Amino acid sequence: MNYYIIAGEASGDLHAANLIKALKKGDSSAHFRAWGGDRMADQGAEVVKHYKYLAFMGFVEVISNLSTIFKNLKFCKEDIISFHPDVLILVDYPGFNLRIAKWAHQMGIKVFYYISPQIWAWKQSRVKEIRQNVDKMFVILPFEKDFYQKFGVQVDFVGHPLLDAIQEENEIRLLDGDNFKVYNKLDNRPIVALLPGSRKQEITEMLHQMLSVINDFPDYQFVIAGVNSINESFYQKIIGTRDVKLTFGKTHDLLNNAVAALVTSGTATLETALLNVPEVVCYKGSYISYLIARQVIKVKYISLVNLIMDRLVVKELIQVDLNRENIRKELELLLFEPTKRQKLFDDYKSLQQILGGHGASEKAADLMLSYLNQKSK
Repeated sequence: MNYYIIAGEASGDLHAANLIKALKKGDSSAHFRAWGGDRMADQGAEVVKHYKYLAFMGFVEVISNLSTIFKNLKFCKEDIISFHPDVLILVDYPGFNLRIAKWAHQMGIKVFYYISPQIWAWKQSRVKEIRQNVDKMFVILPFEKDFYQKFGVQVDFVGHPLLDAIQEENEIRLLDGDNFKVYNKLDNRPIVALLPGSRKQEITEMLHQMLSVINDFPDYQFVIAGVNSINESFYQKIIGTRDVKLTFGKTHDLLNNAVAALVTSGTATLETALLNVPEVVCYKGSYISYLIARQVIKVKYISLVNLIMDRLVVKELIQVDLNRENIRKELELLLFEPTKRQKLFDDYKSLQQILGGHGASEKAADLMLSYLNQKSK
């Protein structure tokens, strides 16, 4: 069968790649054309548009890039038609993907959605769009099934694919302990990981804030998790002459060797928790975007960890609260307060239990193939 997959961010690239791997096990004749990244390409997908050209953060930023977005939509529709897919699989990335879903439904193309948009946080009206335009929805957070049920939408909960990605990496991990430090030319001081995000806009803002505290912790070395889609020179302009190391494509290795982390809000906050690293969640956007967000967002927290646990587990420093003094204070608690660290470790254990077992990618692939085969019979 022909599969057309659209993932617009780094996390979507990771999960879509694992989904492709699982689909190939059940469909030996599978062909994949995609919008995504290097991980999807490594699994054999023909990537026609890289996610690094797709990610725009914030209300203002999206508006200023509308021309590019509309060009991408036009190209995507034309490319889907020329590929003749048996199914279109959309991975999160709602601003773009929901528009494509509506068009594809009108064109009679079967639409699967893997990893629900966070419509439970804002724009709950999008449930109607999903009910009308999506044939099957596969969700990865336990509370999402109940959320959709309230609106009369049946979805499949498959578990969180991060658990699989982490387990797979742990089985082949080579860069633990001293090996990681030697490979990345680090010294023997404990590591504080900095995860500033995957988009240039957020990296610029977050990294400036995170780097403001490095001189307050001379007994620790700060290491940045860079993303492969962004040039090293971009990071170096922000780092300047500061004594900070930069790694690429080794985020989980970095976290596995870190004693604490400063993490930009997003999927990375959940990854950090699942890797058992005490963290402070950081977020700061443009002032106008923040004001708009305050009016429309309907959840108490921005971190997936806190949302899943439905209580404050990891500290969130948002907008004006994200400053040097607060970052320093919260990082000190993580590094120097044993009871604080142990409480986090206990909460992380509960988090993993709530998320369910492994095998999310395989469950999603099996369900997709089952639904597609039902249609063909």
